[in-house]
Amino acid sequence: MLASSIVAILLGFALLVWSADRFVYGAAAIANNLGVSTMVIGITIVGFGTSAPEMLISVFAAIDGNPGLAIGNAIGSNIANITLILGVTALIIPLAIHSRTLQHEFPLLMGIMFLAWWLLQDGTLGRVDGIILGISLFAVMGWLIFDAMRARPDDPMREELEDEIPQELPTRKAVFWFIIGLAVLLASSKMLVWGAVNVAQMYGISDLVIGLTIVAIGTSLPELAASIMSAIKNEADLAVGNVIGSNIFNTLGVLALPALITPSQLEPETLTRDLPIMLGVTALLFLMAFGFGKTDRTINQFEGAILLICFIGYQGLIYVSVVR
Repeated sequence: MLASSIVAILLGFALLVWSADRFVYGAAAIANNLGVSTMVIGITIVGFGTSAPEMLISVFAAIDGNPGLAIGNAIGSNIANITLILGVTALIIPLAIHSRTLQHEFPLLMGIMFLAWWLLQDGTLGRVDGIILGISLFAVMGWLIFDAMRARPDDPMREELEDEIPQELPTRKAVFWFIIGLAVLLASSKMLVWGAVNVAQMYGISDLVIGLTIVAIGTSLPELAASIMSAIKNEADLAVGNVIGSNIFNTLGVLALPALITPSQLEPETLTRDLPIMLGVTALLFLMAFGFGKTDRTINQFEGAILLICFIGYQGLIYVSVVR
């Protein structure tokens, strides 16, 4: 059982990375062929696509009666996106933020994090919380689309997205990759949840911890790959935008799903450890980008190292809390 569960987790992660890329590739090409603007595709399809693994895993985990796994996945992915992904990416190349649209998203993300923290302070993730988060997601996406449509033609984010979105892919092939990507996403998400829950039960580890660690890191792999590739191609705005967009979807969408499907009580550690750390690293990222008397809005390599140390420290904190 253990061997098959580990194989399911590893194979699930590999297929998640591949299928998420194919899903976004096909969906972006379809939207581009329909004449949807580049910025709108980036805000909606690319943002949703990078969070699709987290969303599907949350759905399957909640349906199977493991809401802790879904909650841990959402919070853990947010933390990993900032500390691991941006930490590693900033070590490769300093992340200079020039896009006006992206600059607007930073304070919005902080507000969304505080909303989630406020809703969860009663120790429950209920259907009312899910409704509020879901409505907020649609409202935020509406505002982001409106803001993106007003973006200047020379916005660096627009130029970087144009290099990433398939420009000449026939609609028939785009639909094929969209369907294949979605189908494999569904299957690999189910496979990963099955393996992760089995491992948790065999070792007596809570679903929350598995969601915060193994599953959260695994579902962040598509964002890690995308951000590193963006950094290598000197597309810093896109690298940061992938993370900011993913965290917005994670907080409003991924958390809303288990709330609506299987309302549950939160484990005490979620309130005392995980949510404060999620808020803290988000605030730290905001300060790195806009604070400390900066004028260049750049996350430099030293700051990337600090983020990566935060990731290692958080994983160590979880390990200590499990083994004690």
